[in-house]
Amino acid sequence: MNRKRIIDKHSPRIDKIYPESPLSLGNGDFGFSVDFTGLQSFPEAYSAPLSTQSNWGWHSEGGKDSYNLSDTPMQDYDGVPYPLFPDDKEDAYHWLRKNPHRVQLGQLGLYIMKENGEKARLEDYTLLGQHHDLWTGILTSKFSVENNEITVKTISDPDEDTIAIHIKSELLKNERIGVFLRFPNPNMVDRTWEKSTKLVFNEDGHETNWKKISEKQFEITRKIDDSNYVVSIHANNVQLNEKSKHELILSPQEMDELSMTVSFTPEAKQEQKNVEDVIEASEKYWSTFWQEGGFVSFEGSTDPRAEELERRVILSQYLTAIHSGGSVPPQETGFMYNSWFGKFHLEMHWWHGAHFPMWNRTSILEKSLPWYKDIFPKAKELAQSQGYEGVRWPKMTALEGDQTPSPIAPGLIWQQPHPIALLEYCYQMKLDKQFLETYKEIVFETAHFMADFARYDEEKDVYHLGPNLIPSQENHKMEEAVDPPYELEYWYQGLMTAKEWAERLGEEVPEKWLTVANKLAKPVVENGAYLAHANCPQTYTEKNHDHPSMAAALGMLPGKLIDKDTMLQTLHKIRDTWRWNTAWGWDFPMCAMSAARLGELELAVDFLMMEEVKNTYLPNGHNYQHAALTAYLPGNGGLLTAVAMMASKWGFPKNGQWKVQVENIHPLL
Repeated sequence: MNRKRIIDKHSPRIDKIYPESPLSLGNGDFGFSVDFTGLQSFPEAYSAPLSTQSNWGWHSEGGKDSYNLSDTPMQDYDGVPYPLFPDDKEDAYHWLRKNPHRVQLGQLGLYIMKENGEKARLEDYTLLGQHHDLWTGILTSKFSVENNEITVKTISDPDEDTIAIHIKSELLKNERIGVFLRFPNPNMVDRTWEKSTKLVFNEDGHETNWKKISEKQFEITRKIDDSNYVVSIHANNVQLNEKSKHELILSPQEMDELSMTVSFTPEAKQEQKNVEDVIEASEKYWSTFWQEGGFVSFEGSTDPRAEELERRVILSQYLTAIHSGGSVPPQETGFMYNSWFGKFHLEMHWWHGAHFPMWNRTSILEKSLPWYKDIFPKAKELAQSQGYEGVRWPKMTALEGDQTPSPIAPGLIWQQPHPIALLEYCYQMKLDKQFLETYKEIVFETAHFMADFARYDEEKDVYHLGPNLIPSQENHKMEEAVDPPYELEYWYQGLMTAKEWAERLGEEVPEKWLTVANKLAKPVVENGAYLAHANCPQTYTEKNHDHPSMAAALGMLPGKLIDKDTMLQTLHKIRDTWRWNTAWGWDFPMCAMSAARLGELELAVDFLMMEEVKNTYLPNGHNYQHAALTAYLPGNGGLLTAVAMMASKWGFPKNGQWKVQVENIHPLL
């Protein structure tokens, strides 16, 4: 395969404004989304905010110690406390939901003065084309104002939180081009994240100060309550001036070309790369990324969906690398904007990152795994506070690992086996005993909680999951849900994988792990199909919305507790009865994986490429969900996992319409 040619074929080429589809650059721990100018010049033209975010930049309104979990009410379920509802402590409850949240580090944009001295407005710009070369990471944006052409190259450093910018135009000679840097107010404006994604610019609640370090460097310090960070600008022959309290103007002095780098860091930066250094680093990183990673091509296929699937695969590899490939689990929108207040959802970590080892990029997933060790004490404390052994991983959380109050999040359990699964995928690629030693406490203590959480039914001699849990299909009540199929299967797989880790290390396997795994209740079947849980006969009528998660029990998992014929019947019912407008982006590849593992390859592609709004992939490659969620990375990650497994193991339809070429893909499910 000519990988470079295929990458170039699918590299975004933009010739008009797509309001929901801004392009983005980044390195896994930092992200920068841009408009048609290659910067953030016209955020008002986009429905998705143009963001600059990092994995280190967080803020809490009034300071991080304003409230803690002891300030919010707990609801008791069989003696186990859960922070589900605010009761009479709404201020604490909603503060803890919103805080800490990711900081919008600043907007960096271009301004151009027209010949008459007025600032050019959006309607004065003519787009001449924008090309994001994925092979090098370099974004080139061309446009004109009053027939004066401007070319902007934008590059993200692969190792540092630095954006490099090169601007070329005759207008620079006349000092009619400048760059602005403005800082939004960091506070959330509403108790719902959907209404808090828009950036608000006012003078209150934050401080901006700056100084000139040298002829080439300026340092801007930002203070927001007890959060601080620094922005460093490196450029030749420019002046920096204040336009307002939180907006600075960088003015070039009579030049043909402007080269500058802007770095965002928690502390002052002593040395800063120049543009040439960043370009060289980007070219090396991305060419290596594409050459050494796994690759799939559908060229030569006659199925009309093949070309679009190939595009989605290429763009999803890029997007998950820059938005989901950092040192902590990502938020569901990556660095595009603050969904759910910028926090991450640990039940989504599998969907964000499981594909990396399959595509021969184990090292990217590995970057986020030490975070589980960092928050281990809090996960241990959470389990103990509920009377359980081991560690209980929170569902919705931020950098420090505290659980977030929510009417749903504290009751979910399917994030619990994820660290075991993700660590096992990495081990299968590494086969390194030291890796087992490094992470054995995570695996073993996770399994201890799982075994202790299961409820023994002495009469039937089985272990149940629930009641007092919320399944991954979240529209069920805590006190009613019992034995959801996916969670049962995942509990079995998690405990048996922990057993394998103990055996590899020559350690004794706790008897309770084996007892619980071997005596787990079987998923309940009604009318030939699996129910969402044992008490849900309305699965395919009243409860046929949200995630059809019963399909995950055989697909993303091997289905040791699952009957294949029953699962096939279940898939047909899901296909025919589900309200797909209520589903989520990862539900489509989830069902595709189930169909493919059953050998139903036509059905698998039908699920994978189903024409539904929630299965839309925008020109920038992001999985669109709705107007307030225009980027949804679990959909991109799920797509990559399904395609990796189908291309390398389960297959594509044998109807003569699919030609699949595969390199360096590792089937791990």
